[in-house]
Amino acid sequence: MADRKATNKYYPPDYDPKYGGLNKFVGSHPLRERAKKLDQGILVIRFEMPYNVWCGGCGIHIARGKRYNAEKKQVGKYFSTPIYQFRMRCHLCPNYMEIKTDPEHSDYEIVSGAKRKEETWDEKDSETMKLKDEEEAKKLAEDPFYRLEHQTEDVRKAKESAPSLLRLQEIKDDVQDDYALNSALRGSFRKRKKELAEEKKEREAKNLSITLLPTTETDRLMAQSAFSPDRVVKRRRTTITPIFATATANKATSAEAKKNEQLRALASSLYGRRASTSPTPTRAGASIVVTKGPL
Repeated sequence: MADRKATNKYYPPDYDPKYGGLNKFVGSHPLRERAKKLDQGILVIRFEMPYNVWCGGCGIHIARGKRYNAEKKQVGKYFSTPIYQFRMRCHLCPNYMEIKTDPEHSDYEIVSGAKRKEETWDEKDSETMKLKDEEEAKKLAEDPFYRLEHQTEDVRKAKESAPSLLRLQEIKDDVQDDYALNSALRGSFRKRKKELAEEKKEREAKNLSITLLPTTETDRLMAQSAFSPDRVVKRRRTTITPIFATATANKATSAEAKKNEQLRALASSLYGRRASTSPTPTRAGASIVVTKGPL
């Protein structure tokens, strides 16, 4: 984007090449907004957070690699190496953070506005190798016999720390038999092809057009529970017994009781005597027996 802005292909009619360039003629810098504080020795760059920090304003955690537009300026030197300081604002609050380089320890140092997250661990826990100190590095560079012994020890440690799976893979590569592997693979294919042919023959015998999954132990247990003797008896009883038998009997009994009540009322009005019905009618539509009592 900056390169597109700096490379301007339009030249006004009053342009004079003696100015040395279009930017000088217009009076702008090739870096545009990034160089608005260049007279103060400040250049705006894209800066990545070198490690995990806590913002001093809002207390939010800022992960390593988070990018900011930072103001870069030189604040000193370590021998001939310049020390740069970067000033940026938090993306969630108006707090400014300042970080400078530390060439002496090959690190970054927080000046203000943030707090570094302490992350300490043991080399064994993180499964990393401990770096050599300066004395050991000097001895390795100067003493060839010590360097040879150190290399032999490194090879031995590497073999001991190799994963078991890698060692098994190496053994397998040594004793690998292509003919045996090919034979085993073809045998499994033939066995599977025979099983598929039997399944197809069974489907054709049952007139099925779909592929059935193989029967499992769970299917067998569910089938046994579904077709137990008790359930078979209940199912037969259900198929024999009429569905609406109970409803019909109840309806007949209700109609009979209503008819008997009407006949009793009619007999009382005609004979002026009490009419009684048989106490327990044996079938639907039983007649009413009228008895003559004393006047």
